[in-house]
Amino acid sequence: MNKLTSRIDKERLLLGIAAPLLAIVAALVITALVILATGKNPGPAFSDMMTYGFASDSQVYILNKATTYYLAGVSVAIGFRMNLFNIGVDGQYRLAAFFAAVLGGALTLPGWLSMLLILICAMATGAVWAAIAGVLKVTRGVSEVISTIMLNSIATAIIGYLLQPGKLAHLYQGGTVVATKPLPSASHFFLIDTGPGGELDGFIVVAALVGVAYWFVLGRTRFGYDLRTVGQSESAATASGVSVKKMVVTSMIISGAAAGLIGMPTLLNESYQFSSDFPTGIAFTGIAIALLGRNNPIGIALGALLWGFLERTTNHLEFQGYDKEILGVIQGVIVLCVVIAYEVVRRYGLKRQQQKVGAELAAQAAAPKKKLEVA
Repeated sequence: MNKLTSRIDKERLLLGIAAPLLAIVAALVITALVILATGKNPGPAFSDMMTYGFASDSQVYILNKATTYYLAGVSVAIGFRMNLFNIGVDGQYRLAAFFAAVLGGALTLPGWLSMLLILICAMATGAVWAAIAGVLKVTRGVSEVISTIMLNSIATAIIGYLLQPGKLAHLYQGGTVVATKPLPSASHFFLIDTGPGGELDGFIVVAALVGVAYWFVLGRTRFGYDLRTVGQSESAATASGVSVKKMVVTSMIISGAAAGLIGMPTLLNESYQFSSDFPTGIAFTGIAIALLGRNNPIGIALGALLWGFLERTTNHLEFQGYDKEILGVIQGVIVLCVVIAYEVVRRYGLKRQQQKVGAELAAQAAAPKKKLEVA
């Protein structure tokens, strides 16, 4: 059985590598066909993407974008591991960023203390907003998909109401921009000077720590084991003494707390205030990235980098005469190819394991018969 297990593990490793490779090849082929359909040559397009994407300034841009996308992917993945679809991450992170910006603009404390309070405020706001959906699910049976969509709309309305002059916002740039009070310079997060590439957001360090915490808590603790058990089988979790309702609410709270950090790279490293043009839709990108990374912290990081790379390079293709809609096509194709490839490989691997286990058991059953025949 040890030899059998060793062979299966090697096959699992090969299948794990084959899935993303198959997806990438399929995505490249389909994307090439799409570009050909527009009457353009895909060869120069791919070449330009590689050349421009690996320029020093592009690398910094990609890393900065990937920092935000990674946090979005992790927050969504926490829900996925519990078999919960937290589609309300968009409202959670925007509401968290808004109140964190309001608090940060009003603080006159030392810089490190101000940044700590801003982060706590953001995480607490996201956690509370997500907890509403969790409580509704366990007490009234309301689907988290429906409740979080509604909460997204409510969050947008709250921000729209409060982000007005005379309430929690002010007019800036000659009365053309409505935004919260800017954060004092002491509350700005540090930047990493990369030379010709520009400045890298220091919040990438926090994103890395979030990834490590996600890996450790979900993969190396009893809480993470219980969470994954509930996601796989609620009946089995209940039989083992796990409170399913408690885990649902807890996972939504943690997912919301992680979502609260999504807007922090923009707030603390770039804009230093919340305005009407604060980034939106990042949460939906996080859903795609969590799917690409299969809820694995390393896989999510690779997915975030890929998304940043595609955004940087395909936007540049527009200046080379290619249609700007290519970005959406490529992103959609990659997600579809990855989902399909992983499912195909998963089914093939399961079939192979069943065949090998069956063959091994048949061989063991036949061994005593041979001994009797020899005797």
